[in-house]
Amino acid sequence: MSELASTREELAKLLEPARRDGATVGLVPTMGALHEGHASLMRVARERVGGGPVVVSIFVNPLQFGAGEDLDRYPRTLEADLEVCEREGVDVVFAPSVDEVYPGGDPQVTVAPGPLAEVLEGKTRPGHFGGVLTVVAKLFGLVKPDVAVFGEKDYQQLALIRRMSADLCLGVDVVGAPTQREPDGLALSSRNRYLSPEQREEATTLSRALYAAQREAEHGVEAALQAARAELRRSKGVDLDYLVVTDPALAALPTDPAPGAEARILIAARVGTTRLIDNMSLTIGASR
Repeated sequence: MSELASTREELAKLLEPARRDGATVGLVPTMGALHEGHASLMRVARERVGGGPVVVSIFVNPLQFGAGEDLDRYPRTLEADLEVCEREGVDVVFAPSVDEVYPGGDPQVTVAPGPLAEVLEGKTRPGHFGGVLTVVAKLFGLVKPDVAVFGEKDYQQLALIRRMSADLCLGVDVVGAPTQREPDGLALSSRNRYLSPEQREEATTLSRALYAAQREAEHGVEAALQAARAELRRSKGVDLDYLVVTDPALAALPTDPAPGAEARILIAARVGTTRLIDNMSLTIGASR
């Protein structure tokens, strides 16, 4: 049965036996509204820790929401979330209040995410990644995990958390888990529930564009981008923000990547008023 902790003291007490026994601790940070994508992260965490405890945090972090974003309407479904955690064999669910995470209000010391946070999502959402990294650093400090699992769907976030863990010597193995998708290819996201049936159908354009890029990547970066853009032009309901190909660490690719070079294609767009992101791996120029 999953144990619920809502305070730092309750969390420490529940994890104390694992600390005493030297067990490996896994953490899956979430904002709740859990779906199969989150469940897959829990399974990856279980594989990594074996018999050690898996901790799932459920916390809607106000620091990562900008003005006009959906903090107030972000879904909060704790009872349903607890059922998902119970089903997946999670040991501890940490569901703190805002005051518990940020006693006394916004923290005076935060994590500066660096230049990678100023492009792509960071360019559209200034301050977002500073809020993400600050809360993740706090969760790392509270849970003290050996392993933390994040989804590849939020790929820029994953890259930044890996960099933070390495640069600040936090000692946490940051694991990326594959994006989970609906049968029609749409990446699972808590924000999908905001889409009308018609918008939901339009949203599949994002994954179709990425799959098209994957198929053409053997002919080079520009061929991959052209294939994705052609797919996007077929939809009238997708307002594209960005479509880029980078290296897996989100640095610039060489001008002429070597055959077989690994890359990442990332996309962000609005469908109606809902902003969606997705990404896929590419292998560039394999057919040369």
